Amino acid sequence: MSEFILWYLTVTLIGVISFPLTYRLLPALPDRGYSLNRALSLLTWGYFFWLLTSLGVTRNNPGGLLLALGVLLGLSYWAARGISIHELLAWWRERRNLIIGVEILFLVAFAGWSVVRAANPEIQFTEKPMELAFINAITSSERFPPHDPWLSGYAISYYYFGYVLVAMLAKITAIPAGIAFNLGIALIFALSAIGLYGLVFNLLEIWGNRGGGERQRRALLGSGGGRDMNGSSNSYNSSSNWMAAFLGPLFVLVASNLDGVLEVLHARGLFWREDPSGQLTSAFWNWLDMRELSQPPAEPFSWMPSRFLWWWRASRVVQDYDLAGNWREVIDEFPFFSFLLADLHPHVLAIPFALLAIALALNLFSGGAKGHMRVLKYHLNINPHSFALGAVILGGLAFLNTWDFPIYVSLFSGAYVLHRKREWRLVELTGQNTPIGSWSLAGDFLVMALSLGVTGVLLYLPFYLGFSSQAGGVIPNLIYVTRGTHLWVMFGIFFVPLFGFLFYIWRKEGDWNRLGKGLMLAITLVSGLLFLALLMSIAIITIPTLKDLFLGSLGAVGREAELFRQAIVRRLTSPGGWITLIALLALVLGLIWPREGKSADSIPDPHKFALLLMLTGALLVVGPEFFYLRDQFGYRINTIFKFYYQAWILFGVAAAYGTVVLIRQLRGIWGRLFEASIVVLLASALIYPCLSLWTKTDGFNPAYGWTLDGTAYLARQSQDEVEALRWLEAAPSGVVVEAVGGSYSEYARVATHSGKPTVLGWPGHESQWRGGAEEMGSRQGDIERLYRSNDWTETQEILRQYNVRYIYVGPLERSTYGVNENKFERFLQPVFKQGQVTIYEVPRVASSS
Repeated sequence: MSEFILWYLTVTLIGVISFPLTYRLLPALPDRGYSLNRALSLLTWGYFFWLLTSLGVTRNNPGGLLLALGVLLGLSYWAARGISIHELLAWWRERRNLIIGVEILFLVAFAGWSVVRAANPEIQFTEKPMELAFINAITSSERFPPHDPWLSGYAISYYYFGYVLVAMLAKITAIPAGIAFNLGIALIFALSAIGLYGLVFNLLEIWGNRGGGERQRRALLGSGGGRDMNGSSNSYNSSSNWMAAFLGPLFVLVASNLDGVLEVLHARGLFWREDPSGQLTSAFWNWLDMRELSQPPAEPFSWMPSRFLWWWRASRVVQDYDLAGNWREVIDEFPFFSFLLADLHPHVLAIPFALLAIALALNLFSGGAKGHMRVLKYHLNINPHSFALGAVILGGLAFLNTWDFPIYVSLFSGAYVLHRKREWRLVELTGQNTPIGSWSLAGDFLVMALSLGVTGVLLYLPFYLGFSSQAGGVIPNLIYVTRGTHLWVMFGIFFVPLFGFLFYIWRKEGDWNRLGKGLMLAITLVSGLLFLALLMSIAIITIPTLKDLFLGSLGAVGREAELFRQAIVRRLTSPGGWITLIALLALVLGLIWPREGKSADSIPDPHKFALLLMLTGALLVVGPEFFYLRDQFGYRINTIFKFYYQAWILFGVAAAYGTVVLIRQLRGIWGRLFEASIVVLLASALIYPCLSLWTKTDGFNPAYGWTLDGTAYLARQSQDEVEALRWLEAAPSGVVVEAVGGSYSEYARVATHSGKPTVLGWPGHESQWRGGAEEMGSRQGDIERLYRSNDWTETQEILRQYNVRYIYVGPLERSTYGVNENKFERFLQPVFKQGQVTIYEVPRVASSS
């Protein structure tokens, strides 16, 4: 409890200190960035701490943390100049409900998910050991880049900024990493909740403050009338926005895909029947084709899913098959699954800061970054302070979760283009200039994207200098096609309100001639991507060194003709996915595409921003249908994972906003139908959270008692090892050698819990992080020889080669290698010995090269 209070107060205090920054730099947001100031302060503090430590100006200690905090205080003082106390008090009076809503939501979300983690705190299985290893390694490293805990002699080669942020809070509050891990999950959940709340609130306020987008244009055009786009005289209720904004975190963080409904129906035995042989069969579940759900349910039937790890299936909705008919696992996580699983992985750590990037784009689009700056010979219509803030935030996303960087740079640049178009439209309406053309807007997009991209890289250059990746370019996707059924199971919670919102805008906009142009653009885009994928495939097949690798990954060795035939056949026989995406793109592009020669545009500005979110999300879903990122997996498992996750966030924000708009605007039968559909959808999407939470926490009955300490389970397994790890954690720095084994196992536990670097941890993960096994060399075999060999001279050579200081001998080492411990007892002094665990220290002379 005390650790929770300490983290809550620390994060809140830092947010208060930095509020002048968001207040000054995000002036177009009605909440002045209040809902995002905690995330901004944490990222900014972390950036300066990491940079100063990487450059050798400071060390990784409380003094370095306080110096970086001093820099943040200095920036906040600069921002506070010129902001009068009367202005702040007036803002407080106007936004009191918002502030109360943010604070209540943050406290409830942080405390609520802390309770969830206390009921299921164990840091074991999946990626958790890796993440704890990073936190401990960062905490114990004197300088940055931090040492790789699983590959001694090397620095971490991973996007580790999120772990720096968690380690910072752990170090400044003196809280152990095992507790900080679970507090970190809860904190990210809470920061994401208030970020989503703030985004939806700001969109609704901008919509209301501009009278549905019409007041500004009526003033310019000189038209009268008191009715806005929906034809009603007073449809806007500002006082309710602070309540309506709770739909943001509900849609994105809590609501889940529709797998939960299917799991309940399956467990209940619905749509199954017995055949003459007594076997259960089902045409429906076979047609649905979702792995375990295609298998007969266990009897007796129940409304509560009972299959082992049934909740895991929700993150594997999309089903892929290679040309040989082999099933290929595809990851399609969404936020609630991620927080339920509680892997403190980069895609989770980055969520609050991705929301911060969206807010930055909204501020730019809404005119909050007015100014000019020169980039080479180009002029950008953005002030230098906003550009610098954008570079820090967007550049930080590359360090947090690399593929978020180009996604949100594109979103920001798209918002810039829409802002430029809006400015030109207002100038055109007053007759002061000619309209801006599509090519000019494309140039603006590229200049902004390249400028931000380059600056973002330069600001985080020390990270890139030591970073290697498994990514190896782009591969054309010919045969992996997402079925419409699976796409709707995944995104149906958003598609219904999004399509409803789009149809509403089209009906009010009235320019149906543009729908044909939108459809043409969408079909051209999709057809062009397919043609490009076919062209790239042909080019790859003509290169002998790439041909077998490419065809082998598709199960198509020696079957080139069948590969190209299936590229068309699979898309024709499973049309639901691409028809849905073409329809979505057509409706969005028809509205958002530049309208040359049109004298007015009646679409409210926040509606346009929501369209930009939809467009970006749709492109992220379309992309993996034709291309995927080349990595060690060899197919689109990670591409779907990375792109769908961001699409979920973008779709969710737009859907929450669109839902509020439609509830307020639609009347009569259409209004009642829409409200009923949203109730049904949300009820369906909340089945998974309710049931999976109960299953994952064993009915909130923790196996090892209520605690936030994710390492407490170790004491139940082996108190000897707990004491050994505590001793090692406090021991002088040095390389440890321990048993080596596969990923997602109990191996690498010594480095994971102590923070000391080990000669080798999980080889599979090291290979992924570094794009190959070159750096690992012969380490795995050498470690085996070190434990097994009878030859002390050979053992000494290995110890010298890897500069080993501590040899860990526990139950796992003995069971893995049958350790020849006599040589260690004869030539080395044990520095720790308790029960089944002995740690030997190698004399520094003997271990030096």
